[in-house]
Amino acid sequence: MKAIILGIVIIAVAVLTIIPYGLGWYNEVLMVLRGALPLLGGLIGIILLFAGISDLKEKADVKKEKNAE
Repeated sequence: MKAIILGIVIIAVAVLTIIPYGLGWYNEVLMVLRGALPLLGGLIGIILLFAGISDLKEKADVKKEKNAE
């Protein structure tokens, strides 16, 4: 129960920092998002690359097992 209440409070504070008339951090939040998006995109790309390679390896292993039988 404490975690739910704390989560709601943290979400409320985060929303107050984002809205233009809240704590006035709107421009700073936008600056951080502009800087974080390319890094986040690169990280997502790396994760997808590893997932794709893993999927290809798994399909190759399944094909080898079917051929062995």
